[in-house]
Amino acid sequence: MKHEVTTLATQKALGSSLKKFLAAKTFSKVTVSEIAEDCGVSRKTFYYHFDDMHALLKWMLEQEAINIVKKFDLIVDYEEAMMFIRDYVERNDHVLRNIYNSVSRDALKGFFYADFIDIVRDVVEKTEKECQITASEDFKDFLCRFYAEAIAGMLIECINDRSVRNWEKITQYIHTIFRASFPSILRSVGLPAPVKK
Repeated sequence: MKHEVTTLATQKALGSSLKKFLAAKTFSKVTVSEIAEDCGVSRKTFYYHFDDMHALLKWMLEQEAINIVKKFDLIVDYEEAMMFIRDYVERNDHVLRNIYNSVSRDALKGFFYADFIDIVRDVVEKTEKECQITASEDFKDFLCRFYAEAIAGMLIECINDRSVRNWEKITQYIHTIFRASFPSILRSVGLPAPVKK
């Protein structure tokens, strides 16, 4: 247990250091040596915890934002989740733009994509329960990838272009899509859920 606590503390320190440097310069200009020196650890310690700077960046974004969004029930708490995302993007605007300006759009989308698939899958499975239907795993995988691609693209657009950050409208549209289209789509391809005995 002590090792896990120490590991998490070191990871948090490395993530905080990265964020500090990202407030001043683009991601591509931040080095492992700078991060290690700032945290008072060796480069070897950095590489013990993370394969490279991209792995640290992904971990930092997951810890600060994605893992928190995953805790929301997006069917019930969608407004709170969107307010959290809005606040995170606005509060970290400069840092996120320094990331955006260093990595390709596809690379940045890759940081969010797998996690967004999990978030959408949770909504799909809850919708299945509500509607008492079951869709094939193959179709659900496609649906999750389709919507994760759209959500990741929207988030990146909001990071890149402040003029599209109409959070109220985005929240309303995402809610409409989740509440209106998911039940309809799943009913059109699903089978009635088996009755539990």
